[in-house]
This record gives sequence, structure tokens and C-alpha cells, in this order.
Amino acid sequence: MSKRDYYEILGVSKGASQDELKKAYRKVAMQFHPDRNPGDKAAEDKFKEAAEAYEVLSDADKRAQYDRFGHAGVQGNGRGGYGGGQGNMEDIFSQFGDIFGDDIFGSFFGGGGGGGRRGGQRMRGVRGSNLRIKIKLTYEEIAKGVTKQVKVKKHVPCSTCQGSGAKDKGSVQTCGTCGGSGQVRRVSNTFLGQMQTVTTCPQCNGEGTTITAKCGSCKGEGRVYGEETVTLDIPAGVGEGMQLSLGGRGNAGERGGPPGDLIVLIEEEQHKDLHRDGLNVAYELHITFPDACFGTSVEVPTIDGKARIKIPAGTQSGKIFRLKGKGFPGVNSYEKGDQLIYVNVWTPQNLSAEEKAQLEKMNSSPNFKPQPEKSDKSFFDKVREMFS
Repeated sequence: MSKRDYYEILGVSKGASQDELKKAYRKVAMQFHPDRNPGDKAAEDKFKEAAEAYEVLSDADKRAQYDRFGHAGVQGNGRGGYGGGQGNMEDIFSQFGDIFGDDIFGSFFGGGGGGGRRGGQRMRGVRGSNLRIKIKLTYEEIAKGVTKQVKVKKHVPCSTCQGSGAKDKGSVQTCGTCGGSGQVRRVSNTFLGQMQTVTTCPQCNGEGTTITAKCGSCKGEGRVYGEETVTLDIPAGVGEGMQLSLGGRGNAGERGGPPGDLIVLIEEEQHKDLHRDGLNVAYELHITFPDACFGTSVEVPTIDGKARIKIPAGTQSGKIFRLKGKGFPGVNSYEKGDQLIYVNVWTPQNLSAEEKAQLEKMNSSPNFKPQPEKSDKSFFDKVREMFS
């Protein structure tokens, strides 16, 4: 089942500003919030779908890739796949708490100010940073799509403490400042009366717990530097400079915080015979003067292997033949490019005296005089037609 358009999910136009995106997301999130729709699986899925859409469109780089390549350009985005209904709700609330605000859902559902987190849910650690890697693909891999496994050096969860950063369970204690809520409330007197503010606890940074004894392996971070094998599903038709984003495959977060994303930059490995021009593939074919005169049949390289084409008698240098559908597929469409074969008649450079005499004799014949085709179209019009 194909995903819905992200702009459609949030109900905004493609030119929407960041403020418009934020307002639209708040509106949709409040409409389908799980606390307003208890036990409604469809509403929960729409809530996650909106979170995935906002995650992509609120990031300038991801939004540009999505606008250009659609869902394939941001493959793997989303904390655990919100749109598929498999995401972790805690991750959504922790990531977008600033969008919901401290008291939005509390005022609606009697939560007394949940910090934008369901039921006063605490923050988990610190989110990991994004990682960027480059991957080089051949023309054949780009044309068909490919699955690759790459080893990525990055921060991974500490196996000793399971990412908590504590030496043992007894080393994790409820924060004495906030009582485990992760928030502190302050009441101040103003000329309008008493005002209450809720802020993140400065003692535990919103986690609700403090560590008395740190893990010896990770020194309390909950993560260590290591290596992970990541499987990359590269769609067919990607191009040089395109970025793919895999949500949650970047650096592990500190003390159980959510991981960052893995950004994959696509590089093209140059083909020894072919040249890419958008979705089309170009090839320069050199033929001899006699072959141009008499016609011939030749094999030419393509992305898929070899193809045989017929060169008609009297073919001129500069003639372009087109192999339909032998180019690259579109990333987010059914469109497919062609292979363009540019004919170049090779002129001999080292001739014997006998060969020169024969050519001079032929040159005197009217058949060897240039006879341009008559046409109402200009030379430049013809060139544009050839490459359109």
C-alpha cells in the first residue's frame, strides 16, 4: 500500500512555511491524539502518520529530497516507521514535545501539564546525532536498484548497562528535585495574580532519575563507540548527489535517548563507455568511412549488456540513433529514459600514396560532394529534436 502525500496528510500546500507546517501539525495531532481517541487504532495510525510527515517536512534537507524524489528520497524516515503504525509513541512525544507545548494536552485531558508527553512521560536521555556516509554505485546498480550491506562506525548502545549508563539497577534513583516527574513547577506572584510555570528539571535534565554509580564500560553515557552492519535498500534510478535518510540508524543516544538518522549520499561510478544525461544514456559510436558508405551492423554497450543496431548505408557523422527504454528509470515514477547513440565517422590520419590516389579519384565524383538535406528547420532546431 503506497504512502499518502505528506503535504496532504498535514493539509498544507507545497509552499507552506515552517510556521504553517507547525500549526497544521498541531491541529492534526490534537485531532487524532491517543488520549482523545482511546482504543481507536485508526486515529493512532493517523497520529503517527502526521508525526512522520512533519518530521520530514520540518527538516529543510529532507523536505528538498522529498519534493524532488517523493517517498523514495526519504526512504526509512520516521522514528520506527510512524506511518506504518509500528512506531513508539514515547519517541513521538519526546521528539515533538516542543510542538505540543507544556499544557496543550494537559488542559484538554486533565493531565495538569504533561510537557507534551503522554501522562507526564519523562524524557529519555539525549538524542543521538545524525551520521552521513557516501556510497558509490555502478550504472547497472542504479538502473535496477540494489541492496547493500555496509559497516558503519558509530556510537552504539552499551551492552554492559543496556544503554542506561548506570553500574547496576540500584545505582538509578528517583530525582530528589522533581520527584521523578522530570519537571519542576514554580509559582510567582504578579500584578495579575499567581502564575505557574513548568520547566525541565535542572538536576536530572528531565529524565526523572539520577545515577549514583556510573557504568564502567561507557562512563555513564549509555553508549560506546563501535560498528554496526546496516542494510541499505537503494531504489532504482537514484542519481549523483541524491540523499537517502534512514531513520534511527545514526549514532545511539545518550542514556537511552533515541538514535539519530543515517544520511546516505549517492555517488555514481563512471562507466567506461556510457555517459549519463538525466534519465538518458549517451554513447559515442565510431565507424569507418566504408561502413558509413555501405552500411553495417554493430554491437553497442548498454546498461543491460550488449545490443546490436543497424547502420544504414549513407549514414552521416553526427547522426543519432535512439534505443527506446534503454536508459535509467525515474525514482518516483514509471518514466524511463533512452539510450542515444551518437555516430562519429572516423577520418583516417595516416594514408599510403596508393590510398591517397584512390581517394582523390573518388573525390572528383559528384557522389562525393556534400549534398545537405533540404528542410524548413534550422540546424539548431534539428539538434534540439535529437536530444529532446
